Amino acid sequence: MTQFARRGRLSPDVAAGRRHVLDSVRQHVPRVSAEPPLVLVACSGGPDSLALAAVAAHFARRGTLRVGAVVVDHGLQADSAAVAARAARTLERTGLAPVVVTAVTVRRDAGGPEMAARTARYAGIAEVVGRTGADAVLLGHTLDDQAESVLLGLARGSGTRSLAGMPPVRELDGVTYLRPFLDLSREQTLQICAAEQLEPWHDPTNRDTTLMRSRVRHRVLPLLEDELGPGLARALARSAAILGPDADYLDSAAAELLERARAAAPELPGSLVLDLATVRAAHPALRRRALSAAVVAAGGQTPAYERLGALDEFAAGHGAAGPVQMAGKVSVWRRRPTAGTRGPGHLELVRPRPAGATRPASASHEERREG
Repeated sequence: MTQFARRGRLSPDVAAGRRHVLDSVRQHVPRVSAEPPLVLVACSGGPDSLALAAVAAHFARRGTLRVGAVVVDHGLQADSAAVAARAARTLERTGLAPVVVTAVTVRRDAGGPEMAARTARYAGIAEVVGRTGADAVLLGHTLDDQAESVLLGLARGSGTRSLAGMPPVRELDGVTYLRPFLDLSREQTLQICAAEQLEPWHDPTNRDTTLMRSRVRHRVLPLLEDELGPGLARALARSAAILGPDADYLDSAAAELLERARAAAPELPGSLVLDLATVRAAHPALRRRALSAAVVAAGGQTPAYERLGALDEFAAGHGAAGPVQMAGKVSVWRRRPTAGTRGPGHLELVRPRPAGATRPASASHEERREG
């Protein structure tokens, strides 16, 4: 018997799942009308997302929420359409509405197959949200997924933001994504499916150890738990929970620093300009974050560790006056103070100029000589 209309005690895993879903929605989805908010469960038919759908369906039956689902067919396997259709039928029987199946095209690019599939998936979900007017999308990532993300971040030598793992709430392209199950293990989602008498689909690519995350899941984490003792996944997820608020605070403070540095600098058409005195006075943790955000704001890409270190040294006044080249074709120049002003001058971040264009008039004699 399922947990709906059951006899006897409620499954503790189902109870935990329900509590996390309701807490997440109440905290992050404001009720703006008399009608309950509409949330969509992003469901592949796998155990994590199917367990999430079953838990969320409880609140649809109670009238607390309107709960639908979006099933993304990536088209990467011969039977992907059949798998998506099966998941949709299961979700409809669970009581979710609307249930939308959307097919996407995964474009193979330099980001690798996992990133390409993720990009296509989020684009497909956003399109369904636009059609249905959903207030939020629920994602079935678990504590184990979080542990894998932290370990991958450590392997890359990443900073606080990456080690914070996946945030419990995220805004992307106007869509609110919630991850209510980050405190639940993968084993608990299997138990929820069993309690609800649901048969999940097991994606064969999750066993493909040519993919980095799959290797971490099936080889690296089990080995580390054997060597370091049980509970490692929960400890890694706990580290992410601790670092998440820290990363949020540092990012917010760095954004304020960037705004102050821009406000104190002269305006130059077509350039992003930062006051060097403001930048240099900041703590290194904030200064580097602000410089990274400045590169992105100028149209570039988030700098790698080595490039960001070079930019930080450049801002400190070391080396020639520029340019320092950043990913995304952003050039950074160090400029002397404008006429009638004092201080170390400013940084100018610019995208490529048209062929034949001359260097800006703000270039100093030193810059012209060194350039």
